[in-house]
Amino acid sequence: MGVLEGAVIYANLLTLLAIGLTLTYITTSVPNFAQGSFAIFSSYIAYVIYKLFNFSPYFSIPFAVLFGGFIGVITYLLVLKPLIKREASILILMIATLAWDLILLGMIGIFSESLSKYFGAYISRFIFPYYLDFKIAGIQGIFFSSTFAIVLSLGFLMFLLYKTKFGIAMRASMENPSLAEIMGINVETTRLFSWFLSGAFAGLAGALLPFKQEIVQATGQIIIVSIFAASIVGGLSSIYGAIFGGYLVGLSESLITFWLSKIFGTSVLVYSKAVSLAILVITLLLIPGGLVTIKWRRYIWRSRH
Repeated sequence: MGVLEGAVIYANLLTLLAIGLTLTYITTSVPNFAQGSFAIFSSYIAYVIYKLFNFSPYFSIPFAVLFGGFIGVITYLLVLKPLIKREASILILMIATLAWDLILLGMIGIFSESLSKYFGAYISRFIFPYYLDFKIAGIQGIFFSSTFAIVLSLGFLMFLLYKTKFGIAMRASMENPSLAEIMGINVETTRLFSWFLSGAFAGLAGALLPFKQEIVQATGQIIIVSIFAASIVGGLSSIYGAIFGGYLVGLSESLITFWLSKIFGTSVLVYSKAVSLAILVITLLLIPGGLVTIKWRRYIWRSRH
């Protein structure tokens, strides 16, 4: 797999995860630290379906998406909704998602260890072999499928938010929940659906991620750094920001780490998340609101005059 090809694949999947994180932040103002575990739990579901039925891993995508959406709904109903009713602060809600993430990590561990005994083989660590993927013009299918996944997801999201009554209600709930309730919009339903969508996007990314890298139980805790970096760099309160940030962080993390490995050796690859953190820190220092807050038209006008 070529370096640029791998970077685009990673950026596609990271963007999906960042969009999911941003969705839940916009609707409930909660930074979800469990977003990475949503994806990795779904990765294990996809792998189990592949092992059970010996189908192409691509056939497991719908199950992983539904499972991710299910986790999102459970997270909101069991963890966040009771706290929101008690008027818990954002800090408490954020800590709650962090605690839930640790619980999910334990559940992933129990799930994977139990399956290892069932299959008689160690499956706590896995990756989809290249021969399970298709090729077009010598390029691995995951490049095309991840690109198609992001295009399809963005198309669906834009259609939902701007072309349907429910989507308009979701946008109203995001912008002003109190006013939306006065207008007769069921804010609780829009929040619940937002968490389902967030989990579904994570499930989609999780089903494709094993084509790109090895999955272990703690992969969710590792990748959450990049997910947060992507959302914050782009602008945590904007879907468009998640897209910009996802591609900027995803491509930079892959390409800069590869370039550094050529200079300092392959041991640098272990510290790839340092690139995401560096971009995050620079953004917070220079553009605290993220890329979407930059007045691009003003800069373009100045450059022309």
